[in-house]
Amino acid sequence: MFLAASVIVFVVYFANVALGAFAGRAFLGDVGEMLVLFAASILFVVAILKKEAAREENGG
Repeated sequence: MFLAASVIVFVVYFANVALGAFAGRAFLGDVGEMLVLFAASILFVVAILKKEAAREENGG
């Protein structure tokens, strides 16, 4: 769940960057981009830590 959320948030970030580069119409400002990328990073870390904990719980 967290990994999917991370991918979705990163796609929003990527879409904003692509629109800004090619169309000149980014929908997020600098702070918005930073917050979205930060959220994607946090969600990714949570997903990885949960998978690591599940692996350790299963012996391995």
